Amino acid sequence: MLKRFLARVYWTFSRWTLVSEAAPTRPTVLVGAPHTSNWDFVLMLAIAWQLRIDVHWLGKNSLFHGWRGPIMRRLGGIPVDRADPARVVNDVIGQVHDGTVFGLVVTPDGTRGGNEYWKSGFYRIARATGMPVTLGFVDRTTMTTGLGPTIDLTGDVAADMDRVRAFYADKAGLRPERRTEPRLREENPASAAPDGA
Repeated sequence: MLKRFLARVYWTFSRWTLVSEAAPTRPTVLVGAPHTSNWDFVLMLAIAWQLRIDVHWLGKNSLFHGWRGPIMRRLGGIPVDRADPARVVNDVIGQVHDGTVFGLVVTPDGTRGGNEYWKSGFYRIARATGMPVTLGFVDRTTMTTGLGPTIDLTGDVAADMDRVRAFYADKAGLRPERRTEPRLREENPASAAPDGA
């Protein structure tokens, strides 16, 4: 109740407008993109609390040190060791199979600076667990944010990513200059290599 109340207050006074398709009704990998600012985290929580989505998100270990640990966990955080990125996907798959995650928020464009590729962890988690992918977005040009379609991945990486690219083609992010084009290394088999989550 408190989360829903806080979300309502936020959307009442925010410059942003929540524009969303229906919340997913089954466990999903929730992509947050374009991820270009720390404010994306606030928007993500406001969306989830308004739509009553039980979300979890991956965060570096240092965010969970000391007094911040209980708060971050309460907000849905799952600490991960970025020095061992391959373990991240396996740990999350284990949690999904245990039934502990409903909506797993992943920001595949990585850090809040432009990168050449998205990280493929969201794709591998979805394929390994059978979870669909829900496309969350932030678009400064229209000052809208929310959830787009929920899609089932086919395993054809290029075709799946074409659908993702089509959705994000007109989404600028909070800081457009930091936007990364939705593209995975795995779309080019010659350069494909594990790249973490």
